[in-house]
Amino acid sequence: MAPSATTSSPPPGLPPPSALTKLINSSTPSSDHPAHLYHLALQIQHNLQHQHLWTCLRIHTHSPLTSAPRTLLPRPLISGLPPQRVYTHPDEQIELLQREHARKKSRRAARKPDGDDDEEKEELRPEREWVLPTHLREKWSLRRFGEVFDGIGTVPPEAADEADEDGRGGGEEGPAEVNKWRTTKRVLLATLDDDSTVVYYIVHDGLVKPRQN
Repeated sequence: MAPSATTSSPPPGLPPPSALTKLINSSTPSSDHPAHLYHLALQIQHNLQHQHLWTCLRIHTHSPLTSAPRTLLPRPLISGLPPQRVYTHPDEQIELLQREHARKKSRRAARKPDGDDDEEKEELRPEREWVLPTHLREKWSLRRFGEVFDGIGTVPPEAADEADEDGRGGGEEGPAEVNKWRTTKRVLLATLDDDSTVVYYIVHDGLVKPRQN
């Protein structure tokens, strides 16, 4: 009995490129930095937008400081607006708790029932943040962080279209409204792993007061 012939199915085609791959392939890297650093910034920007719902995202290749016009940053940085506040200064936290306590005391003096905890708390307005794209395999030092902080301001610049969306009128790019408690530069250190996982850490320029628990 003759053995039956077997036929193997053709190998499946390659899967379609992901949205991130399409974004990287369609973007022209900045000629001021190595392509891999610009692509790293694109990947972090994509993660912030689609995984963490950030808005008003921009990639910066040059320092926004007026004292250092067109000075190249050590690497592309990202600025954007998170959906909620990322960091609250300890002194601002104390002030908020004091105002919350005063409101509760006033309601009790007026013999009004206390509201829910969520109603008593003030809603903190989100603030624009700097984001520093990095890879887990990189080695960072205080000197390298210092070079990044030297090229940025306390708050990222705000573009005219953001002011329009926020109802504060148009105009050219300029400094954003600064929280009085925001006196120290900070960046959100975005660290990418080989499996595309991204973790975020807050890094301040210098010593900061510890937060209250």
